[in-house]
Amino acid sequence: MEPRDTKQTSKLGREVGARENRKLKARRQGRRSIWFGIGMFGLVGWSIAIPTLLGAALGIWLDGHYPQRFSWTLTLLITGVAAGCLNAWFWVDRESREIQKDLEENDD
Repeated sequence: MEPRDTKQTSKLGREVGARENRKLKARRQGRRSIWFGIGMFGLVGWSIAIPTLLGAALGIWLDGHYPQRFSWTLTLLITGVAAGCLNAWFWVDRESREIQKDLEENDD
């Protein structure tokens, strides 16, 4: 064999090995369907909606029991939205880092 053939063979071996690793990893993780993606959108939505609704409910209660010159409802509604968005951002960022890590492992 010529040196050129050896290079091609080792490159082919690495490529086949990488594909095999991706398939094995996919089998371990299970198949992710369209419903998985829709569920992720729902999870992000609820991570914003729940703090928003809790903030509004607490604000309504505070406005009824401890009235102030400002609106507790509006203040806590905005605080709930901000907390929910921050929560969703951290969650999406963590998932993004995991996906990037998986992609980098597959490239090796």
